[in-house]
Amino acid sequence: MDVRAAVDAEIDHLARVWHESWHDAHASIVPEDLIRLRTLENFRLRIQEALPTVRVVGPSGAPVGFCIVKDAELYQLFVSAPSRGSGVAAALLADGEARLSASGVQIAWLACAIGNDRAARFYEKHGWFRVGNMINGLDTPSGEYLLDVWRFEKPLTPALRSQGVR
Repeated sequence: MDVRAAVDAEIDHLARVWHESWHDAHASIVPEDLIRLRTLENFRLRIQEALPTVRVVGPSGAPVGFCIVKDAELYQLFVSAPSRGSGVAAALLADGEARLSASGVQIAWLACAIGNDRAARFYEKHGWFRVGNMINGLDTPSGEYLLDVWRFEKPLTPALRSQGVR
């Protein structure tokens, strides 16, 4: 599966993928005031800002999924509903892990909304460990929004994995 850098012309399409996928996964498990802040325009601005670190899978102009890394964090990973189960998410996850490892990250982390069991199972299947809960500061148009989330971690170096580091 070809994972590639996103381009400017895909911003609007990626914003729609993110908006639809985020609401599908989170509408029933996060507070209503956060849902109201997650507008299509909010996702458009966020994807535009993150574009240098966005990697995608899918046809030029119409990617079906994307991954963003930020420091030691697998920051965002979303796949359109019709593409779920096709291997797109696994390819994006592997690419994100490789980018983090190449940048020197030894233990990567990600935040997963509490109650997003589908995502949690996916991460666990791919070697991530739920290490507990944490308060995650989310960027919103109204400023930082604090949300209690599950924290997952994964050792990216063979030495840490062989030591059983979680």
